[in-house]
Amino acid sequence: MSLVSNNYTQESNGSGFATEDLIEALTSQLQKMPLVSKEDVDDLELKLAYNGSPYSPSDHIDDPSDIRLDLDTNSLIHAIGRENSIKVLMRCPRYSYAYVASLNGSFRDLIKSGEIYEVRSKNQVIEHWVYFSCHMLKWEAFDPVNKKWMNLPMINGDACFEYSDKESMAVGTELLVLGKDVSGQAVYKYNLLTNSWTEERTMNKPRCLFGSASLGKIAIFAGGVDGNGKVVDTVESYDGETGAWETLPSLLKPRKMSSGVFMDGRFYVIGGCGGSDMKQLSCGEEYDPIAKKWKVIPNMSPGGGVGSMAPPLLAVVDNELYVADCVAMEVKKYDKKLKVWESIGELPKRADHMDGWGIAFRGCGDRVIIVGGPRGYGEPYVEIFSWVPKAGPLKWTMIGRKKSDNFVYNCAIMGC
Repeated sequence: MSLVSNNYTQESNGSGFATEDLIEALTSQLQKMPLVSKEDVDDLELKLAYNGSPYSPSDHIDDPSDIRLDLDTNSLIHAIGRENSIKVLMRCPRYSYAYVASLNGSFRDLIKSGEIYEVRSKNQVIEHWVYFSCHMLKWEAFDPVNKKWMNLPMINGDACFEYSDKESMAVGTELLVLGKDVSGQAVYKYNLLTNSWTEERTMNKPRCLFGSASLGKIAIFAGGVDGNGKVVDTVESYDGETGAWETLPSLLKPRKMSSGVFMDGRFYVIGGCGGSDMKQLSCGEEYDPIAKKWKVIPNMSPGGGVGSMAPPLLAVVDNELYVADCVAMEVKKYDKKLKVWESIGELPKRADHMDGWGIAFRGCGDRVIIVGGPRGYGEPYVEIFSWVPKAGPLKWTMIGRKKSDNFVYNCAIMGC
């Protein structure tokens, strides 16, 4: 029998993951096995984070009882061996891992150790989830393919950190939230593998209002404002594997309130303001990680990042750069050959904002995501809109909606 249905297609969930009938079959067998200890389940803490049951009746597996699971870590699914077991599991959607991990010690160790995510990365099996915060210390996650919501545990920060402005970045299987506590800069890290927050080491030169982006397990933070209010040209990278900060070559122009993206393997910092008069910077800067050099890209800024305006709202999908122009309520695409921005359509009318604040615009795998929502139209909601550029001209689809008392403070995309 085939463990992955031959009838499964790219259109069914857009990611090539195993069908839910396979998950149901695996779960059916897992339920017949001894549970891991309560202490271990509590330590993992993942199974309680997900809302609803992702499982549906089997449609394509002729006899789910044909699948035999074993507590032997070396085999996992005894009948097919460890290597094939991992191949099956890596194509199961991430939301299913919490339940599987809480029922069987072998699978728990595979997931909690991060091994399954290493295998997924090597085989380019990546899911991109939206992580966002509409509250001071509370974060949520949304799976845009399977429409699953997840509540993260609260950040255990002090009152100073709770009410400070925060900036966020997802790196590998981690989510960084940077703010200030009573002693200065504070960095809290959410670990997907343990579903928990820990306080981490700060930057070599702490600052805020920087431009940042991540690629795999590396994130770059460029420019910003230091503790004395000075606009700086400092650049640092963060290594998601070691938690170490490394100082990189400085920007060519000090700037704050800029935005960062990775595109074509290079890091760009775009927009913001700087100079003695704090005027808007029209140029962008490109960093080559191999040559470790910066160069100026004239007229790359789409606006924003000056006065009361939010930094540019940028998204990269398939190495194409987009911006949400919140003044014109348009989406624009950057022509890399002509080095100009061209309008390609409108933003969702219900994506309310204030000078670009309170809305998130991100690249999320093969789609552009907007997280926002209407304010003042009865009960407040946070809404998630999606557009897949390769599917055709700009057309927004609402893929998620839930009640929320506040606008979006922070947002990051985690791909693993």
